[in-house]
Amino acid sequence: MKQYGFFRPVVDEVVEEYLRCGDLREGFARVRCSNPECKHEYLLAFSCKGRWFCPSCHSKKTIRFADDVTHNIFYPVPHRQFVFSIPIRLRIYFKYNRKLPTKLRHCAKESLETFFRAVLGLDDGIPGMIMVIHTFGDYAGFHPHLHAIVADGLFRPNGTFYCLPQKDPKELEEIFRSKVLAMLKGEGKINQELIEKLMNWRHSGFSVHAGNQIARDDRNGQKALAEYILRNAFSEQKITYFEDTGKVLYRSAMTHGSNKKNFELFTAEEFIAAITQHIPDKHFHMVGYYGWYSSRSRGDRIKKGVLRPGDEPPQAGNANQATVLDVSDYQPPRIPSKAWRDLIKKIREADPLICPRCGHEMKIGSLVHEPAVIERILRHLGLWKRQTAPSGRKAKAPEHGPVVIEDFDDGWPGYQEPAFVYH
Repeated sequence: MKQYGFFRPVVDEVVEEYLRCGDLREGFARVRCSNPECKHEYLLAFSCKGRWFCPSCHSKKTIRFADDVTHNIFYPVPHRQFVFSIPIRLRIYFKYNRKLPTKLRHCAKESLETFFRAVLGLDDGIPGMIMVIHTFGDYAGFHPHLHAIVADGLFRPNGTFYCLPQKDPKELEEIFRSKVLAMLKGEGKINQELIEKLMNWRHSGFSVHAGNQIARDDRNGQKALAEYILRNAFSEQKITYFEDTGKVLYRSAMTHGSNKKNFELFTAEEFIAAITQHIPDKHFHMVGYYGWYSSRSRGDRIKKGVLRPGDEPPQAGNANQATVLDVSDYQPPRIPSKAWRDLIKKIREADPLICPRCGHEMKIGSLVHEPAVIERILRHLGLWKRQTAPSGRKAKAPEHGPVVIEDFDDGWPGYQEPAFVYH
């Protein structure tokens, strides 16, 4: 299907892993109640830990990301979301050259930096931003654009922060358009003739949307936005499959076009091609950290302290009438990432290690990997020939058997030592 781009080897690998996600035949952990009078037990299937495709596994990554940036990276300053979009006419270049989205992200980063410094009049101001590449639209179509959470102002090397006053983002849009067109011309994708044509359009097709400001102490708002910008390319809740026709209905809360349609209809093959085109190549970074929030900048502050040697002390004052915040003594608490148990409690609103029968603590027992042992256990429980649950969903088991309630990440740090072993 040409409209969905080339078939890349990574697509086959990721989909194969996804199909094994949550399949008991691929291995599982055994979980048993610690109450000797109960001894309730169930199996947890291993997860694929797939990146940017498996909805169940990606939801865990989203929560980890949101917790990390809100607790360990963001400073107590106002933040704002920016969304950068490009014309439909230019999107095809990004579909067939998977390195261009990174260059698009650099264009947005440089545009924000230029715009913020011009508005505040601070040539040495340092932005703090986290940008995520999205390649999908509401109906799984190819729509490369960027979501960014940006500190709403500039940091100075001395640790002060200058808040950005209210400003129409139209100038930012023009800077972004200029940088993207120059980048595509430099890459040999477009020529000057096309650039002049695009510049003469009444509506350029470029768009920069600035969201509402998130207050400096609004952790919940920051976390919700972080989860939103890292969302998966598709949602299982939006999918309806009609087995009799082989059609897939994909819904959206948005309405588009003159007929206000809020869905798209695919054949099964078309839908698979549509969602798999968004799988990133191996080792491709979908998330970028820049300026004050870059890994290098954060590492320097951890090693050398908040202020670098030779920096002047914080000074009160304004740049272009900006509100100034002194965050020079702030140090992120560096809270550890959530463990598997905490992630499941967040996603399912239930504790996977609390016994549903007696309420006692449950413990991870043996981790079963050997095919022969897997088959022996599943045959004993009458589950070997049964269809195991899709990733992230509950499966009904026979009355004498366990209940598969959630995929298990066998890379989970800190699991209990095996309390029992199947013989």
